[in-house]
Amino acid sequence: MLVIQGILVHPDVLKEQFVCNLEHCRGACCWEGSYGAPLEKQEMELLENIQETLLTELSPDHQEVLAENGGSKYYRGMQQWGTGLMPDGACVYLKRNKQGIATCGIENAWKAGKIEFRKPVSCHLYPVRVRKDNFTGMEMLVYDRWDICHAACLLGESLRVPVYRFVKDALIRRYGEAFYAELDAIANDYQD
Repeated sequence: MLVIQGILVHPDVLKEQFVCNLEHCRGACCWEGSYGAPLEKQEMELLENIQETLLTELSPDHQEVLAENGGSKYYRGMQQWGTGLMPDGACVYLKRNKQGIATCGIENAWKAGKIEFRKPVSCHLYPVRVRKDNFTGMEMLVYDRWDICHAACLLGESLRVPVYRFVKDALIRRYGEAFYAELDAIANDYQD
């Protein structure tokens, strides 16, 4: 385990390869699983404040669930708040494009300039997850392996893109430029 600016980083974040391949997975991470995307407290408040704008980005069935249940829910299994889910398990903010690929209604609104919030940082960081190390109490970055991302691993290998580089913008968003620069320097030494 590496320590960068007080954050634990699992070596797999540096050495494993990954690039999302939406043509193959169709965005399955947005509808598979048992929980919504983890949310930070300020993200829950932000989503509540922009809900009316987000409703315009979603299909009627998603609008209905969002209006009735809100955009977040507490999940006992993961012991934290996450995005709400549709009855079929899809994220309440999911929207499919013309090709049937899942897109994020939040990110679509951000790209259109309707809101300033891009999307939950946990989604932006994926396949990196932020965990709490039970022994030290420190934040820990881990690579979340999921079989639905097999095509992303193959694409990452062919393009030679380590996980941490794939999520560069998200890491900078969460931890800042200096953190990423230090991580990158260590990763270069680590991979040599």
